[in-house]
Amino acid sequence: MRAGLLRDHDFRQLFTADTISQVGTQVSVLALPLVAVLTLHASPLEVGVLTAAETAAFLLVGLPAGALVDRLRRRGAMVVADLLRALLLVSVPIAWWLDALSMPQLYLVGLLAGVCTVFFDVSYQSYLPFLVGKERLVEGNSRLELVRSTAQIGGPTVAGLLVKAVGAPVAMLLDAVSYLVSALFLGRIRRIEDRPERRPDAHLGREILEGLRFVVGNRLLRAIAACTGTSNFFGAIVQATLVVFLARELALSPALIGLFFTVGGLGALAGAFLVRPITQLVGAGPAIWLGILVGGLGGLLVPLAAPGWRLWLAAAGSVVYGIGVIVYNVNQVSFRQGITPDALLGRMNATMRFIVWGTLPLGGLAGGVLASVIGVHEALWVASAAGLVAVVPILVSPLRSMRELTPAVSAGTEAVRK
Repeated sequence: MRAGLLRDHDFRQLFTADTISQVGTQVSVLALPLVAVLTLHASPLEVGVLTAAETAAFLLVGLPAGALVDRLRRRGAMVVADLLRALLLVSVPIAWWLDALSMPQLYLVGLLAGVCTVFFDVSYQSYLPFLVGKERLVEGNSRLELVRSTAQIGGPTVAGLLVKAVGAPVAMLLDAVSYLVSALFLGRIRRIEDRPERRPDAHLGREILEGLRFVVGNRLLRAIAACTGTSNFFGAIVQATLVVFLARELALSPALIGLFFTVGGLGALAGAFLVRPITQLVGAGPAIWLGILVGGLGGLLVPLAAPGWRLWLAAAGSVVYGIGVIVYNVNQVSFRQGITPDALLGRMNATMRFIVWGTLPLGGLAGGVLASVIGVHEALWVASAAGLVAVVPILVSPLRSMRELTPAVSAGTEAVRK
């Protein structure tokens, strides 16, 4: 992958900020549930509630966040979100040192950090077209997905080693520091947005409805929302049960759990490099449905995990899953950003996040309940198999055969060039 956008000073700052933040976030993705499981001896249901708390913000504030972001300078919103996440996460080791850590605190930290993540993610996806131009969105998203996938490789290993060396609560300090450094690099971006003009008749509820109508009124966006939301629901069940399964039923060490997730992260890294040639080979529409389908088939190997060679067979399934998810995400996110007017970007992204990430807390709760009723391993099997239905909305939409996703879209209408 040639330098391209990395020659641009402002994109480099965003790229660096995202790299640092993503590594720290991957530490917390593993460390926070391990705090619950290893330090507070949480039950599978409690881990499911924690997973739900971390993502509930997309349901609670997702829609108003989009309307508010469209009224703000998006870089400033990202900086504030980073600083607040750092403060929230540092409270976990402090409470642990004071012997006051509890599951309600973890729920609250997960929920409030999730609110900050909603504002950061909506701002970031709306800011990228301003920073790189809509004609370079695939390259920009590919490079940022490369950051995410690289973090998925190194982050869990770092997390596992840190948890083993100093304990899960202290390991979360790294993520807090990463958000501070991320905010510093975001502040170095030179290109400043104009403050969006607020219409005299501006009304938060009406602006939210405009975003909803834009997404729900477009057949292609509806298919993407249905596919991603379904995949995320069953993926959240996997997330709520997999760490418990590896730590308790297989009795793996934190370091080995981290290594398992690191091997799985190789798929995301490979996907970041493969997305452009795959898209050029089969076309953007087929790349979307092939990505989600092949990824789901790879995920079927994850419940086969057992000590020995089967653990690495399951990790290989995670590699395939990671490739598929990245190919899917880069194409569908670039398509969404490319067709949306600048004034609606925040609301479009927030509406999509409300729909597709709003299923995450529901899946987290379902995972905790399902694991309590039928068992952790059985719940993992159910979620991995059921996740395959996510491809159906794409297969029954025009996206199935569209080689180029370059529609001229106005609210509620599509003109598609195949």
